[in-house]
Amino acid sequence: MPRHTLTVAAIALSSLACGAALAAGEKTKMDDKAAKEKCYGVSLAGKNDCAAGAGTSCAGTSKADFQGNAWKYVAKGSCVTMKTPTGMGSLTPKA
Repeated sequence: MPRHTLTVAAIALSSLACGAALAAGEKTKMDDKAAKEKCYGVSLAGKNDCAAGAGTSCAGTSKADFQGNAWKYVAKGSCVTMKTPTGMGSLTPKA
């Protein structure tokens, strides 16, 4: 077999292996997200995952600890059992 053909075959196989590895990594991210839920009122200032109200852009922009309109991803089913100094976590924004 000519050397050029072997080189092309090696590059093609490497590309396929890299693509498979990337696809597996993306599936893991999706699986992790499926096992979580948005929980409002449980994040510390600047540690929210998103939705921190007017004047904020998103992740890491909450201004106060346990801000009611800022959420953080938590394990599915654990949100409403999380106790904070301002009350329990909520699946919907708190006033």
